[in-house]
Amino acid sequence: MQQQLSQSAKIREAADYIRRSLRKQPQIGLILGSGLGVLGDHLTEAVVIPYRDIPHFPISTVEGHAGELMIGELAGRTVVLMRGRFHMYEGYGPELTAFPVRVMKALGIDRLLVTNAAGGINASFAPGDLMLISDHINLTGRNPLVGPNEEELGVRFPDMSDAYSRRLRSLAKSVAAEQGIELREGVYVGVLGPSYETPAEIRMLRAIGADAVGMSTVAEVIAANHAGIEVLGISCISNMAAGMLDQPLSHQEVMETTERVKSRFLHLVKSLVPQL
Repeated sequence: MQQQLSQSAKIREAADYIRRSLRKQPQIGLILGSGLGVLGDHLTEAVVIPYRDIPHFPISTVEGHAGELMIGELAGRTVVLMRGRFHMYEGYGPELTAFPVRVMKALGIDRLLVTNAAGGINASFAPGDLMLISDHINLTGRNPLVGPNEEELGVRFPDMSDAYSRRLRSLAKSVAAEQGIELREGVYVGVLGPSYETPAEIRMLRAIGADAVGMSTVAEVIAANHAGIEVLGISCISNMAAGMLDQPLSHQEVMETTERVKSRFLHLVKSLVPQL
């Protein structure tokens, strides 16, 4: 009978495979949400590795997620960039959606920028706004740390009080102000999906303190904190959530909005990366 590999062993195998393609030690990790993978086009000296080639990596199945890992230079820094992520609604467990974060840690990454497309709950938001994530509420019912804890990956009970680094948020606000980019700030709530929320659910989420809602990010950020990685999160408010406007929701609207704001998003991230 084949012995089942531990999580640590799987992480090492994936990292060793990626490391063979590295020209320089990467410094920063980037995870890009729906429609935001265009940032990958701005990498120079890029190495592209399809997810299907990396040991133990799942496959991204969602429109707007290219499904490839890129390593290259962005604004003078060597980055590992995920062009597309994995979601629990695709059938993956939280430990798999968070797996790439742990692989990034094994590659030497200690700062991570996560981005997503999210529905606006805060009535003062509008589609196309960029929201700095100050905190999150995990309503997926899942956690990537469930099960035996491997001490080499992190402590059993990691602190989440600064899950989205205050230091990096302050830096992002300064950079955005210098570039003349308006940056909202708020709480992101992660839900399982894939159906959009009902208007009643949105009223509940607003009541518990959520400003935006999406179907990703929380498992990645929990794993990053577990691994001692400093996190900065940015949501693109791609649409207003159910019941906010008198119109149905669609993934097409998400893609159209991210296309509209991509120049602002690119400008902000390219200005941020050299200072992370």
